[in-house]
Amino acid sequence: MKTLPVAAAFALLATQAAAADLVIGRASEQFSLDPQFAFSGNNIATATDMFDSLLGSDASNQPEPALATHWEAIDPLTWRIHLRQGVTFQDGSPLTAEDVVFSLRRVKAVVNSPAPYTAVTRSVASVDAIDPLTIEVKTNSPRPLAVEQIGTVNILSAKAATGLSSSDLNAGRGMVGTGPYRFVRAVPADRVEMVASPHYWGGKPAWDKVTLRFIPSAPARIAALLSGDVDLIDQLAPADAKMVGGSDKVTLFSIASTRLVYLAMDSAREVSPFITDASGGKLDRNPLRDPRVRLALSKSIDRDAIASRLLDGSAEPAGQLVPQGMGGYDPTLGPQKLDLAGARQLLTEAGYPKGFGLTLHSSSDRLPQDAAVAQALGQMLRRAGLTINGVAALPYNVYSSAASRQEYSLFLFSIGSPASNSADTLTSVLATYDTAKGLGAFNRGRYSNAQYDAVLSQALGEFDEARRNTLLAQATHIAIADTAIVPLYWQVVHWGARKGIVYTPRRDEGSSASFARPG
Repeated sequence: MKTLPVAAAFALLATQAAAADLVIGRASEQFSLDPQFAFSGNNIATATDMFDSLLGSDASNQPEPALATHWEAIDPLTWRIHLRQGVTFQDGSPLTAEDVVFSLRRVKAVVNSPAPYTAVTRSVASVDAIDPLTIEVKTNSPRPLAVEQIGTVNILSAKAATGLSSSDLNAGRGMVGTGPYRFVRAVPADRVEMVASPHYWGGKPAWDKVTLRFIPSAPARIAALLSGDVDLIDQLAPADAKMVGGSDKVTLFSIASTRLVYLAMDSAREVSPFITDASGGKLDRNPLRDPRVRLALSKSIDRDAIASRLLDGSAEPAGQLVPQGMGGYDPTLGPQKLDLAGARQLLTEAGYPKGFGLTLHSSSDRLPQDAAVAQALGQMLRRAGLTINGVAALPYNVYSSAASRQEYSLFLFSIGSPASNSADTLTSVLATYDTAKGLGAFNRGRYSNAQYDAVLSQALGEFDEARRNTLLAQATHIAIADTAIVPLYWQVVHWGARKGIVYTPRRDEGSSASFARPG
């Protein structure tokens, strides 16, 4: 496809009138059309336009009613949730408590997810319909955040989706929700098409037709915006954000997100697949099991350089899992400072005076500059005396699945949270992996610390918010002191839109038509 010169493209944008259709150029395709397949940003972004959940959230991650209007704790183990009256599915059938019960029970039946929703339903012992618009949820222990957690699960029509697998939904069957837009068709690796639902409970949707186009190449997304092929793009790289922000023809929308970019480490196994001795030979033990080695890796990294130079200011150096403003943030935990001498000393103390060999893995298309960040990290680790055998950057859909299968030793990952506190992040990333209890769903390094688990469990059962946040901060402190992961930075995220479109940037990084309007 021929690309217009930048000046000509800007002129074209200036003459375009606001259209009833919206085309979004997305960097990442969803793993699956199944709205319950993966609790990850790319899946959530696609599902949001077609499916609703019990709770929504505002642009700052504060929960607000959606399909549920109010709820109350009957006792420490029982929540009663009241559904919104007059909600209709896109096929014209009414939403009932049975649909919600079906959807919450269905989560456990979803298989092969790289980021399972069981992370947020782990506390549910049972869920039942009390009457057509009321459900009762019993938890397996006191869970003050139960409604906020299960409130993120997308609700499907029981009539349309009963008995269907993720593969069926990927084929377009059972794609019936209560969201503003109705599924029309999907072309893998290309697009998803939707039309406005006449039955939407929230009023007339802003757009008649919505098309999500998946354009993993950042230059191609920019070109598509400038040429008018798409109306809105996400995941603008820092340099591209500067260019868009300096134009009077395109609008830049930015926000500091809750997404933490971090290094995960294979800290559980005796032998790790991508670790060698300093000469590339076999190493019969896993250095990453030693907290001194993990801290040495952290001390090797110049976070300020990554944030200010490589990412051009579109990042904030991080020392913990959630940023200031979220419940559970610990103000005493600042970013680890660069200390190469200290890193070398720790490696020597741990028995690796000449270092050892590592391969660093990363996605190539999930985060702004993710491959470049991985290369920079490799260089920084090398300066501390480690041998970097390679830096491998792979497409996210391939990379994330392999990471979930524990195929890597040291790998760059991220976690974003739509919640108002750190509970879900701490539970999914650092709790000891236990599928039966729904713990550690994203704990791809299989970190385990009994003291951490005990404090986190206490926090999750605490109904007093202030006390709960204090306990969450204590759990965070334990994990960071043990270098459970290596926090790097929180992202500042950017969207670009043609004039005539107003986008509400969100801390959860949502890239959906629901957050765009003509204006």
